[in-house]
Amino acid sequence: MPLRETLARVDADLAAGRVPVARQRLRGLVSSFPYDLTLRRRLAEVYRLYGDAAEAGRWMYLEEDRGADETAAFEARYGSPAWRMKALAWRGPEAVAATSFAEKQLAAVRTACAEELGHPVDWDDPASYRDGLEEEHEEAPFEPWTVGGVLAGGGCLVGVLAFLAIWVNGVVALFD
Repeated sequence: MPLRETLARVDADLAAGRVPVARQRLRGLVSSFPYDLTLRRRLAEVYRLYGDAAEAGRWMYLEEDRGADETAAFEARYGSPAWRMKALAWRGPEAVAATSFAEKQLAAVRTACAEELGHPVDWDDPASYRDGLEEEHEEAPFEPWTVGGVLAGGGCLVGVLAFLAIWVNGVVALFD
């Protein structure tokens, strides 16, 4: 699907309140076009709708007009340079960055990671910085529970309990 058509669908999703769908479309576009800073900016805007400053900071990290609070939240969530390299989802050399600020940011993250690990690292070779990922933690950073998450979990629990009650009732009726 062409870029313009997908962006039109993102706009339609946002207008209809389908924020998660718009977020997924934008994540796919950023994955396909990692050098396009406007896509990263749009993704940051969607994460702001969620109130997720760290993810907004993640996708605005290569922009000069980024917010200090979002940047700090991103750096706190992804504590090591290796985790930041993984989170930024960049591919290729820094020289293909759209702005000199983005190029400097990418080079700074890569250099900090190389210094921390004691060997050269490359954006195109995740194995080169994998050692830095393992020392932090194996799973995604913990995020606090949200009201929506609690309600979804409670709804699943009620559904399972209702299913079990109906099943037990059916088994009891079978033997009556």
